[in-house]
Amino acid sequence: MDKSLLLGLLVLLCCFRVLSGSLLRRDNAVSEVIVQEDGYPDQQIVQCRMCHLQFPGEKCSRGRGICTATTEEACTVGRIFKKNGTPWLTFMGCLKNCANVKNIKWSVYLVTFMCCRGHDLCNENL
Repeated sequence: MDKSLLLGLLVLLCCFRVLSGSLLRRDNAVSEVIVQEDGYPDQQIVQCRMCHLQFPGEKCSRGRGICTATTEEACTVGRIFKKNGTPWLTFMGCLKNCANVKNIKWSVYLVTFMCCRGHDLCNENL
C-alpha cells in the first residue's frame, strides 16, 4: 500500500476526531445516563469490537480485540469505499465524540462513520 495514502488516512481520521467533537447537535446522542436506586446518575459502560484494518473478504489484519467506551466515547465503524461504491477498508473501535457521517469525499474515496452505544459490541453489525 502506498505510504502517502496511509499517511492521508491517518490525517483523515484525525480530522474526523476534531470534526466529531464540534458537531454538538446530532440525532443520536452517544451518552446514556442511568439513574441507580440510590438516586445518583451512573454512565453506562459499553464494550466495542475493535479492528484497525480489515480489507473486503478478509479477517481483521491489525488491532483485533475489544475496547471499553468511556462516558464520552461510542462504538464506531468506519468504512472507506471507492467512488464506484466498491468497499476498500473497514475499521472499528471506540471513538470520543463520535458522529454519524455518510459518504464524505476523500480523494478518490467515500468515507462513512456509524456510531452506537445501545449494547455491548453494537458496532459488529452496523
